[in-house]
Amino acid sequence: MDAAFAMEVFDKAPYVTVSMTREDGRPYGLPLSLVRTDENTFYFHCAMEGEKLDCIAHNPTVFLSAVTRCAPTVGPKDGSFSLQYKSATAIGKAEMVTSKEEKIEALRAICLRFLPKHMDAFDDAINRSIERTAVVRITLTEPPVGKRKQYDKQGEEMKWGRME
Repeated sequence: MDAAFAMEVFDKAPYVTVSMTREDGRPYGLPLSLVRTDENTFYFHCAMEGEKLDCIAHNPTVFLSAVTRCAPTVGPKDGSFSLQYKSATAIGKAEMVTSKEEKIEALRAICLRFLPKHMDAFDDAINRSIERTAVVRITLTEPPVGKRKQYDKQGEEMKWGRME
């Protein structure tokens, strides 16, 4: 599937797994609450120190993956066991946000995505925690890609290009 499809998956996924590399070469990945602010930029927040930031300092290349609409199913036509899903992956470069203004705007975008009904408390939360909150920007370095497996109402698998 194309980049637009992949971005829709990233936007709808409650969590995006971000995979990194530890200094000793071992992989490290975990689901994070990301927000996308444009066609190439994602943000997440975290503590001011920890394994995520150690990995990024060592190697800023990250791999994003997300899955939505994931449901085990029995193939309607042939009875085979299968899984319907929408998924997306992307590669990017992660870096700490150092500008206070960008940190606040990224945190605002995160809050708007995950807690939009509580924006009245945003300014107080920023005043209490901005100095102890890190924000990481991920800029995509390659176009994202998506995949899916879905069936239509007649039980036919919708191959690439069918978007109903």
